[in-house]
Amino acid sequence: MKLNVKTFIKCLTLLLLFSIKINSQGTKQLNKELSKDIKTLFTPSEGDYNCFRIPAVVVAKDGSILAFAEARKKSCSDTGNIDIVMKKSTDNGASWSNLIVIWNDGQNVCGNPAPVVDAKTGTVHLLLTWNNGDDHESEIIAQTSGETREVYHLQSSDNGDSWSQPKNITATTKLKNWTWYATGPVHGIQLKKGPYKGRLMIPSDHIEAGTKKYYSHVIYSDDNGVSWELGGRTPQDQVNECTLVQLENGDLMLNMRNYERKEDQARQVAISKDGGVTWGNQHIDTNLPEPRCQAALLAVMRKRKQVLLFINPANPKKRVNMTLSVSRDQGKSWDEKISVFKGPSAYSDLVELNTNQIFVFFEAGEKNAYEGIHYKLIDLD
Repeated sequence: MKLNVKTFIKCLTLLLLFSIKINSQGTKQLNKELSKDIKTLFTPSEGDYNCFRIPAVVVAKDGSILAFAEARKKSCSDTGNIDIVMKKSTDNGASWSNLIVIWNDGQNVCGNPAPVVDAKTGTVHLLLTWNNGDDHESEIIAQTSGETREVYHLQSSDNGDSWSQPKNITATTKLKNWTWYATGPVHGIQLKKGPYKGRLMIPSDHIEAGTKKYYSHVIYSDDNGVSWELGGRTPQDQVNECTLVQLENGDLMLNMRNYERKEDQARQVAISKDGGVTWGNQHIDTNLPEPRCQAALLAVMRKRKQVLLFINPANPKKRVNMTLSVSRDQGKSWDEKISVFKGPSAYSDLVELNTNQIFVFFEAGEKNAYEGIHYKLIDLD
């Protein structure tokens, strides 16, 4: 039997529609499966914002989860009207407060949230960076911008219910020959042992004027957040956004976004033996692949031993495959992998809840990584 052209096209169209329907059902089923253990906390268009990015999270002394983000008014761009916002949960993530705007400076950029909780006082400290909303990153680096990046500190003495006015601490935390600057974006830490016990620390990064080299560094406070000082920078450049942990022996480990193009596309690591004043043993950890993206590091205790957790999009080329990597040997190996989300994903943070569950807070979406900021609770043995 001869099949005419019209009949052939009709059959082909029906076949295509059937295929699309099956694929759509598959996607819906995927979303349904994800909804069982992944929940969305910040959604575009909420509070008249176009985009939410840059997650950071801590648990306050009373057990409340404080989840921070950048609320971008007009687009997902790093430039323009950007506010620092927060949501709070007092029941381990079962329910959340409405959107809380911590700092809105008109058309300017208030970003890079880096919170840390002082275990002694209970004060929540929030470090962040500011710049004029008309200035682009490239202009700040080239020193052709109207203003430069500045460092600010806010604090809350009531578990995140209210916040102090932003205090400019640029003079003590940024050198004059640095142009671009970023705190975190990720949680900071408080040292639990050694001669610097109690020190509050925030992982940060900067770019030098003239050389335009990228470095990671830390800032710290030895007086419970009253004042902040500049710590050491990495000996080698080509690194920026970083995350920090104190190891069992008291050393500090700095884990950094890697811009070195001659080596494997994986994270860089540096070690400090003097509380972050100097850094050494900088090297690439090929066990932690990355597509040049921010990441988060966390230390927890399991069976009286320290376990290190690392979260990032574990792919050397694309921002996909959000993965929790586990090390039970102080970062020597990262063989244990827990899949969080296989699709498009980017920035993230981690915190341990009072239930001992791991709260994974991350950017992700079906079509791109910036469709919202989500969270997932993981039980870790």
